[in-house]
Amino acid sequence: MGTKGNSQTSDAHLNPPTRLTGSEIIWATLAGEGVDTVFGYPGGAILPAYDALRKFPIRHVLVRHEQSAAHMADGYARASGKVGVCVATSGPGATNLVTGIATAMLDSIPMVCITGNVPSKILGTDAFQEVDITGITLPVTKHNFLVTKTEDLAEAIRHAFQIARSGRPGPVLVDITKDAQQATAIFDFEAAKPRQFRPHPMLNVQESGLAQAAELIRNAKKPIILAGHGVIESAAMEQVRTLAERAHIPVALTLLGLGGFPASHPLNLGMMGMHGEAWVNHAIQEADLLIACGMRFDDRVTGKLTDYALKAKKIHIEIDPSEINKNVKVDVALIGDLRQVLEDLLPRIAGRDGSAWLKQIDASKGAVAVRDIKNLPDSGHLYAAHVMHDLWRITGGNAVVATDVGQHQMWEAQYFHHEHPRTLVTSGGLGTMGFALPAGIGAKFGCPEKDVWVIAGDGGFQMTAAELATIVQEKIKINIAIINNGYLGMVRQWQEFFYEKNYESTPLVSPDFVKLADAHGIPGRTVRTRAEVAEAVEQARSADGPFLLNFMVEKEESVYPMIPAGSALHEMIRRPGKRAKDPLEESAEE
Repeated sequence: MGTKGNSQTSDAHLNPPTRLTGSEIIWATLAGEGVDTVFGYPGGAILPAYDALRKFPIRHVLVRHEQSAAHMADGYARASGKVGVCVATSGPGATNLVTGIATAMLDSIPMVCITGNVPSKILGTDAFQEVDITGITLPVTKHNFLVTKTEDLAEAIRHAFQIARSGRPGPVLVDITKDAQQATAIFDFEAAKPRQFRPHPMLNVQESGLAQAAELIRNAKKPIILAGHGVIESAAMEQVRTLAERAHIPVALTLLGLGGFPASHPLNLGMMGMHGEAWVNHAIQEADLLIACGMRFDDRVTGKLTDYALKAKKIHIEIDPSEINKNVKVDVALIGDLRQVLEDLLPRIAGRDGSAWLKQIDASKGAVAVRDIKNLPDSGHLYAAHVMHDLWRITGGNAVVATDVGQHQMWEAQYFHHEHPRTLVTSGGLGTMGFALPAGIGAKFGCPEKDVWVIAGDGGFQMTAAELATIVQEKIKINIAIINNGYLGMVRQWQEFFYEKNYESTPLVSPDFVKLADAHGIPGRTVRTRAEVAEAVEQARSADGPFLLNFMVEKEESVYPMIPAGSALHEMIRRPGKRAKDPLEESAEE
């Protein structure tokens, strides 16, 4: 942790203008923006900034790979709602951030990435560890800056925070040459305040649009609310719930929308899309009105666009005008902040009776609706669904869960029921393997009082397993559950379904994860049966520090349902009817 140093420097953002080095300006500006934790890795081009860090009350978390710094900043932002900050040096340090930046960009996560670069006089000369990181990241940042003058630093950083937070959130990169860090300039935090954010001119919901939307809702017989990540980013949970309850409209959620509407609410249908609940997808195809709230009609949600919800009128409430009619043509577009738009719309919405539609959906669930039972059958085999369900039951859902990408991610979405926003930290748009462990570390720093679980597959975990050392060095309490099936599971599933079980390059040799954890000073345990799960989870939770659980689950289990690429939403692959070895046959999606 950076020491506080003297108050004149550490509180420079509160004091009258004073002359500081560029490096001191970086940290003073971050402190002024409320930053208390950053994730990074030092190197030559950013070393002046690291030298000044000791003077400021900002904790620096030393990662083992720069990609993890970006994922930690991302997880911090998702769990806390604040802007995440990561730091790297030039060249390979900066380029190692790119995957993490792209992950944040596709999921609209507010993040500021600070990189050092070579001195301005040798920019463009292919100097040692020089790279055009602003050019490289242009497609995967909301905006980026190249700062070559010390006097421009504070304004650039403050502007970066404004851009990252405002409108549709996203990552912003600030690249700072070494000489701009070393020279001095007058620092005036207030004078560096950016001009007031000017909303996009299209962010102006017309009375006519509200009236049209209200009329469609009033006349609908089979409406559904589609709740996306924007519900959480806009903090519109209460407004969405009011709309659902007042108009008696069921709610389906995207993967990133989970937690935006309570899982236990009787109007919550569950997750939609490629691995969503079968009854949800069928209901969307039968609906006569879709009210899309803060979601972008991603291909994993819609399936084949030409067959998507053909019977339904569509209302799209969205802050980013570029998303309107991009994938799905809509009948009413309400462009603006979701919470504000709903507050304007709700006075126009009267109570309505949706019982017939709800009964129709409920009848379509059949026996498969028992994902919610407290005890899944146990035939001696350990299934990932067992782990997810028991983890949810034992924690009472009172945990922040960071997942990696793949089968375990979908099982978590199906069997861990999220009641509250910002309790699921997962890579949706980019689908980044290796995300879980560093993102979970970031989430723990963002919400130190909460129980944090990292859930990863054996493949993704190995991509960033070096961050176990970060956990130990930073002395944080975090629980890790590895869903170990000996394969790159989701790729294997596709090979099973579409490539005649040609398991090319998907069988996976892994280390003994418990021994690997022990080598880092982290206790662990391997779990092979359902009977051990509860005791193991409690053991991890009660440990004083981090704990790793290695769950040896069924190797060739698949996620059901599944919509094949290019198929319509209702054209799902369902669970095969009779497989004696499968204890979930009668309890999971058929």
